[in-house]
Amino acid sequence: MFKGAIVAIVTPFKNNAVDEDKLRKLIEFQIENGINGIVPCGTTGESPTLDNDEHIRVIEICVETARKRVPIIAGTGSNSTAEAIVLTRHAADIGADGALLVTPYYNKPTQKGLYLHFKAVADSCDIPIILYNIEGRTARNIETPTVAKLARDCANIIGVKEASGSLEQAKAVLKACGRNFVLLSGDDALTLPMMEFGGAGVISVVANIVPADVVEMINSFNKGNKAKAKQIEAKLAPLVKSLFIETNPIPVKTAMSLLEMCTAELRLPLCEMDDENLEKLKVAMSNYGLLKGQPA
Repeated sequence: MFKGAIVAIVTPFKNNAVDEDKLRKLIEFQIENGINGIVPCGTTGESPTLDNDEHIRVIEICVETARKRVPIIAGTGSNSTAEAIVLTRHAADIGADGALLVTPYYNKPTQKGLYLHFKAVADSCDIPIILYNIEGRTARNIETPTVAKLARDCANIIGVKEASGSLEQAKAVLKACGRNFVLLSGDDALTLPMMEFGGAGVISVVANIVPADVVEMINSFNKGNKAKAKQIEAKLAPLVKSLFIETNPIPVKTAMSLLEMCTAELRLPLCEMDDENLEKLKVAMSNYGLLKGQPA
């Protein structure tokens, strides 16, 4: 169920409130373009600045709108184990297909603490859980032995979104956990390299604006047409780079605003792009053929 091109969807805002109508339109846009799954309330969805009611509501809207046409993997992680349990149980209760649990941030738990945290959440419900390993934002790496122990001890911990930036660690995780363990790239630039040794796909930022291209890249790879997949990867590369020129999701929301998909509205401490970086983003989008009247 959890494979292919999965979008880490933005949370659109309007006048500092979640724009529910726009969120529904973005979900339909993704499904129409063949996306294989949707992750609400992740990093790209600005979960740290959503209050509890908003967080729950965003997941509800995704589940309601998707209507089981694609899986919804709800971002339910927290640096509080108790809060993560509440959010994950709620996601299970309303029909989400899975939960994405980020490494607890700020607390800097030990590997034992990480194990106990994730196990407590997994034991609280039956929903399939994907770990989200992103040391750059959480100050803690989920070491491979910890992932393997969780996979052995918790039947519903079925995969990991690997955003450590280390292909060697990703390889080690698959070796330790087995091919049935779902490895998803957490970095658009590493999608194909991870799939080369058994990765199942990507939880993607760039798919917010070009979902069909990410889908085609992965489908081409899976059909054995690696030349076509690498051609798409090469075309995507400058666009992907531009989406991380400032902290995600600042650039992707700005890009979506330029494409009139939603506003560029963010919540502090995230803020609008610097003018110099905005121009670089526009150039990348123009070169890709996304801005009207610009070169393809």
